[in-house]
Amino acid sequence: MAARITASVYTSHVPAIGAALDLGKSQEDYWKPVFAGYDFSKQWMRDNPPDVIFLVYNDHATAFSLEMIPTFAIGTAAEYQPADEGWGPRPVPKVIGHPELASHIAQSVIQQDFDLTIVNKMDVDHGLTVPLSLMCGEQDPLKGAWPCPVIPFAVNVVQYPVPSGRRCFMLGQAIRKAVESFDEDLNVHIWGTGGMSHQLQGARAGLINREWDNAWLDQMIADPSACAQRNHIDYVREAGSEGIELVMWLIARGAMTDVAGGPPPRVAHRFYHVPASNTAVGHLILENR
Repeated sequence: MAARITASVYTSHVPAIGAALDLGKSQEDYWKPVFAGYDFSKQWMRDNPPDVIFLVYNDHATAFSLEMIPTFAIGTAAEYQPADEGWGPRPVPKVIGHPELASHIAQSVIQQDFDLTIVNKMDVDHGLTVPLSLMCGEQDPLKGAWPCPVIPFAVNVVQYPVPSGRRCFMLGQAIRKAVESFDEDLNVHIWGTGGMSHQLQGARAGLINREWDNAWLDQMIADPSACAQRNHIDYVREAGSEGIELVMWLIARGAMTDVAGGPPPRVAHRFYHVPASNTAVGHLILENR
């Protein structure tokens, strides 16, 4: 018996999506199309419940600041509180971790020559909680709970230098090997979050590139190795300064079995919508065959 990755999930983690949910605005005309794109996903989660979610996201200066910026940080704690990002923590349940699997992944990945920062205590911000809300539905912060333990994996895509897409893709392959060497029968989902095209500041603030986003999705699905070779400047030029968050999707894509010689994954769901706040929302579910 061993753990295995059965699916990967990819989604934007726009903070305004969390605010729309928390303020009861999800059925307003502006937000309705965004949330409709996740109706399938919530049912899919109920039909394909994971034992653990390995969730790749970026911290937005809550757990980490410019004083200390790990490139890759894995959460090994038993639980994580929703972060206060300046307007109070989101009204969602705390996140329960999986210290045993997280510690095993850390050991295995570091032995595969990836340097990880081990984090035993941190709060988690919208980068992690918004994807959970989109995929799992709204939860009562006092009585409710997320459907399974979550291993937070924070990637620095905020302060340069940031890791390359190629490095992230290789890291995903190392994570898959780590999961498969864990001696417990666990169904693991790996999620890559952030993106798609957006820029929050400067002369190009509000930039959205639908054509590039969808071409990038096509390539990530069909030819992830080639997608991983894209240079940073391509993301910045075509998808805006925050479009670099998409390298986190390549961690999840690298963990799929086709990259190790297995059959291509099944595209269970694909969704794209503009706008949500000033961001293009992308979403994808891939299942290992």
